[in-house]
Amino acid sequence: MEDPMYSLQDVIRCDLCETPVPPKHCDICHIHLCEACVEKHLSDKSKDHYIVPFKLRGITPKCTIHSRKVCTQLCKTCNIPVCPLCVASSEHEQHTKNDVLKWFETKRERMQKDLKDLEKYIYPKYQEASTNVQVQRADVSKQSQKLTTALDKQGEALHTEIDTIIQGMKSEINKMDAQHIAALDQQEDAINHTIPEITQAILDLKRLLDTSDVYLVSEYKSRNEEFWSLPAQFQVTLPTFTPQDINREQIHQQIGSLSELAITFFLDEPRFLTVIQTQYEGLHSVSILSDSELWFSRGKNDNILRLYKLQGELLRSVQTKSGNYPRDITVTRSGDLMYTDPIDSSINLVSGTQIQTLITLRGWIPRYLCSTSSGDLLVIMISYGEKQTKIVRYSGSTEKQCIQWDDQGKPLYTTGYTIKYLSENRNLDICVADNLARAVVVVNAAGKLRFRYTGPSSTPLESFDPRGITTDSQGNILMSDHYKHRIHIIDQDGQFLHFIHNCGLQYPYCLCVDSRDNLFVAEIITGKVKKIQYYK
Repeated sequence: MEDPMYSLQDVIRCDLCETPVPPKHCDICHIHLCEACVEKHLSDKSKDHYIVPFKLRGITPKCTIHSRKVCTQLCKTCNIPVCPLCVASSEHEQHTKNDVLKWFETKRERMQKDLKDLEKYIYPKYQEASTNVQVQRADVSKQSQKLTTALDKQGEALHTEIDTIIQGMKSEINKMDAQHIAALDQQEDAINHTIPEITQAILDLKRLLDTSDVYLVSEYKSRNEEFWSLPAQFQVTLPTFTPQDINREQIHQQIGSLSELAITFFLDEPRFLTVIQTQYEGLHSVSILSDSELWFSRGKNDNILRLYKLQGELLRSVQTKSGNYPRDITVTRSGDLMYTDPIDSSINLVSGTQIQTLITLRGWIPRYLCSTSSGDLLVIMISYGEKQTKIVRYSGSTEKQCIQWDDQGKPLYTTGYTIKYLSENRNLDICVADNLARAVVVVNAAGKLRFRYTGPSSTPLESFDPRGITTDSQGNILMSDHYKHRIHIIDQDGQFLHFIHNCGLQYPYCLCVDSRDNLFVAEIITGKVKKIQYYK
């Protein structure tokens, strides 16, 4: 609707000088004012004045206690508009007050942001999740058919001797299907229950944004924090069928096995199990020795490697062999500690009280490293001059593999002294958090690119800031999103699963996981390491 002050038939003018389209209004005197007349109007000290933008005229409500006064301030303690007499009263004297216009405009900005988040991010997020449920529902049937076909093929080879066993396995599939569908129904119900609430919140916000009723606006409470996390998220590990060669003497064992359906739910609110205060800012590396002991290093800040118990007790301190700072650390399968020394280009092994230099590079600088399930060592290194980056696999001190280029001959990783923590997944993929590329780059054991993860589809690329990275027993990849104070969880194929956020993390940096899939997060600024349970 056209604002009457801009109507050609009835142009609003300044009540003092007749200037058209005045931008100001005195909400107490109820007169329109141009900029030049504001000071003149305020100079009349015989009565109170309250100048507001013309479009917000009428914003000041009448006081419910002092009927002849209007409320030009908001008591933040009581969350109600108050007039000057209320402000001076003993009831509100010690309370915090805000100018009602400034408060109103700030509140509107927050409401506009909430509306934008609801419409642009939260509602589409729920729509996408609802669509994904339907896709997964269809995939349940496809996967079941795939398993049934494999079982039928094996059954035909074994003829009537295995009919009973085959039928039993089919029944197991049906039961698991029912469990899977029940879990999907549960998730869909929770999503569909929330979507109308979001829709209503959007409508309510739009109505509030169109009103100047301070009482209504003062009652507004944002629900966006409640809506950010999708309800009842879970991960499904689909069953597989493993056929065996037919052996009539051991026919039951030779049929094969059908793995159980595993549905793992993420905790909506991660649980802090332990917080270790190391009293050292700048934690750059953390590696788990056992479920109760962790190694830490501070990178450039000092040359000491420290072993802590989860209770916060310092067990050991080891100075690097050269006296230089360590860039990164990892614990080997045998329980020894390894670290890179970028100053003298060496890779070193700490065993007991002895430090042995295993590898000294020429023309290359070792940066980040990780120990693999096979006992190999993966090292990210950059060339002198910072023009190339590669991963080298070592068995002992022997180079076995070099990973540097994709199938088109382009570099897999960015160059320079940038953050590139790495981890090996249970399927032997090599996962690198390439901070400069704002991506996690995943290659298979042969070094072939599988995928790049740059954040969920609803997250702008430039906002993703990966630092530390680790993997868990499910094959999921976890990475710290430093400036967003959260952890991303994706599956081994790069599909986003869950955020660990809204739980008090502060600038999460390096990560590791223990044997029970508890996550350890080192905060680079606070010097704290937090042990987090994120699965039910």
